[in-house]
Amino acid sequence: MRALVQRVTGAAVAVDGREVARISPPVGGHGLLVLVGVTHDDDAAKAATLARKVWTMRVLEDEKSASDLAAPILVVSQFTLMADTRKSRRPSWSAAAPRAVAEPLVDEFAAALRELGADVQTGVFGEHMEVSLVNDGPVTLLVEV
Repeated sequence: MRALVQRVTGAAVAVDGREVARISPPVGGHGLLVLVGVTHDDDAAKAATLARKVWTMRVLEDEKSASDLAAPILVVSQFTLMADTRKSRRPSWSAAAPRAVAEPLVDEFAAALRELGADVQTGVFGEHMEVSLVNDGPVTLLVEV
């Protein structure tokens, strides 16, 4: 599994022009936008490990984690994180897991964050989403398990 983690001062997801999720940290605060990609050999254990890493990663103010500050998290599935762009101008998507594998694992990742105590919002798997965010710093990290 891969997660592209961005420290944000706000983020939202819309589908068909309708907002379906939003995180709005308190003024001066931060949250995390987490784009998640799943590959064929990922499983629930990897989803839980990735959730713990994201929840405890010290990337917020004063080297604090989302768990330290109860920062909100917006999780968005993004199969394009698994793209292979090494050989040509056309990305290969062969490393991306099919929906039947990926969707439950993205759900498992979000559930694992909630079990850890996170306030989690999610996009809509498989839909064309418009993601808006204010990246703070900017801070953007690629996390893999």
